Amino acid sequence: MTHSFARSGRSAPTALLLLAVWLIVISSVIVISLVWWIAFLMLIFTLPAAWDMISNRQSRLTLDDAALSWQSGRHKGRVPLAEITKVRIDRRLDLSYRIAFVKTDGRKLRLPPDTQPPVDEFEKALNAQGVTTERNPFSLLGV
Repeated sequence: MTHSFARSGRSAPTALLLLAVWLIVISSVIVISLVWWIAFLMLIFTLPAAWDMISNRQSRLTLDDAALSWQSGRHKGRVPLAEITKVRIDRRLDLSYRIAFVKTDGRKLRLPPDTQPPVDEFEKALNAQGVTTERNPFSLLGV
């Protein structure tokens, strides 16, 4: 059984939100004479989303019978299932999740955030492969 997840840097909601913010800021400069440096400061916060749209970085995760592998941009990782003691799924205060693998030698390996699939279906796929999972609601320090 194979579980796969893929995400692209380009998405319609990101493009629409980016376009809306830029149009609002530019129209504010024209209509209400918003000072240019305030508009610039507002647009700086959109640069990471704009870079994601331009670069279209791909991220993917694959869980099969032998290993868990992922790719995030140029970074890749692979962990054989036999080396995983448990998978910790921690809920953060910002309601995001942090997923970490505890290996048999005691080391912890974090899954990059952009490769994380929906947590419920990922946990079911891990359990189907015989991997122990541990959920921690609202972990301050994480793993």
